[in-house]
Amino acid sequence: MVRQYAISDLHGCSKTFTALLDKLALSTSDELYLLGDYVDRGPDSKGVLDTIFQLQKDGYQVQCLMGNHEELVLKAAGGDFTGLERWLLTDGKDTMDSFGVPAIAEIPDNYLNWMAALPYYLEVGNYLLVHAGLDFGLDNPLSEKSEMCWIRHWYDDIRYDWLRDRMIIHGHTPVFTQIIENQLSNLQQNKYLDIDSGCVFSHERFVNKDGLGFLCAFDMVNQTIFFQPNVDY
Repeated sequence: MVRQYAISDLHGCSKTFTALLDKLALSTSDELYLLGDYVDRGPDSKGVLDTIFQLQKDGYQVQCLMGNHEELVLKAAGGDFTGLERWLLTDGKDTMDSFGVPAIAEIPDNYLNWMAALPYYLEVGNYLLVHAGLDFGLDNPLSEKSEMCWIRHWYDDIRYDWLRDRMIIHGHTPVFTQIIENQLSNLQQNKYLDIDSGCVFSHERFVNKDGLGFLCAFDMVNQTIFFQPNVDY
């Protein structure tokens, strides 16, 4: 049987990503779905992307989605810095430092082009995979791309008549491992699961994020979860 895993919000934590892949014993017959936010905040955004590229080169079945932090990188690389002043000094600087460049636009084109080509959602069996969630105020919740990267607090708005038997797997909003486990136990009823356990927030810079600091993998076949503590710091 083909194994299928979903992981979200790597945020530059390449060592933790590798440790989780080792824990899963990922093989080329497995399917790996990454739900966005590969860059920013952590120490090695470039390393995360290089790991993804190497996996794909080596024949691993890896599909990736757009996250809001990829949108930020692309916006800045295109010369639009509106509202990005703080980001450029913090999260964006982390990404620039990992590439050893003084400006986002100087990140090599192959990385930027890869980000620009990322899809915003995937349907895999009965799963809808997306970075942040869906705007159920729209006639078609799959029509608004930006909301798929940025939306929060949408659970109460779910239209189950539209969703039918599908389940939404997402990241973007970091939650404690216990919340993820609780959501998993109610997945068949509620039809949503947040798999962002705040990997990068183990760093002392994020002093208000105690209780996070794990990278989560969701086994889409057996509906089980794996947690890898951050090992990048």
